[in-house]
Amino acid sequence: MRIFVAPGALAAGELRVTGDEYHYLARVRRARLGDAVELVDGAGARADAVVVAITDDAAVLRVGAPAHLAPSPPFVRALVPPIKGDRMDACLEKLVEVGVDEIVVWPAARAVVRWDGSRREARRARYAAELQAAARQCRSARVPAIAFTDDLDGAIARAAGLRVVLDPAAGGELAQLPLGEAADVTIASGPEGGLAPAELEQLARAGFASVGLGPRVLRAETAPVIAVALIRAATRT
Repeated sequence: MRIFVAPGALAAGELRVTGDEYHYLARVRRARLGDAVELVDGAGARADAVVVAITDDAAVLRVGAPAHLAPSPPFVRALVPPIKGDRMDACLEKLVEVGVDEIVVWPAARAVVRWDGSRREARRARYAAELQAAARQCRSARVPAIAFTDDLDGAIARAAGLRVVLDPAAGGELAQLPLGEAADVTIASGPEGGLAPAELEQLARAGFASVGLGPRVLRAETAPVIAVALIRAATRT
């Protein structure tokens, strides 16, 4: 079984686990004394541990020496707009599974969903928890970062390296790009109604190459997942 600890808290010795991770360990997985546990900090460090004590509100683990796993290049960032309903949840979960490193949520002009103020912060916290749960399920030692921006300019400001915008009308293909030479790849995708012409022009001015993903028009929650999977397959990481 696996639990997460705060970055920087993973060290050899005894560790007291409380809160949500204690609940998962003791109530969901029903851990017992002597059970083996894998600890990860979401930033690439992991360690083996053993349960040595369980109380009504905490578990104590004996932790071995942590190992630090180097990130697999390239660093892949996805700029995605809000997507309606549980399709956004599915998109985030699958992005973790295929190996995204960072997710930036930005308010596309044609996006059906709009968040602001406290609603946006609540949504960010919820998504961060979902990303951690997805990382646990797919046994990743890293949890992707998630950020929200106020506009496309803010999303573009977070872009780096090879820049790609997914456009079903584009003539180019993702496989034609020099993916193997890139240390950093940023993918921008659109909402249910697609990217507006002005957004495509803005992305083009910012150095984003327009590419398609085949002859079919993919759903908003599907396209970025396919793109990240293709990048990981092309770079074999």
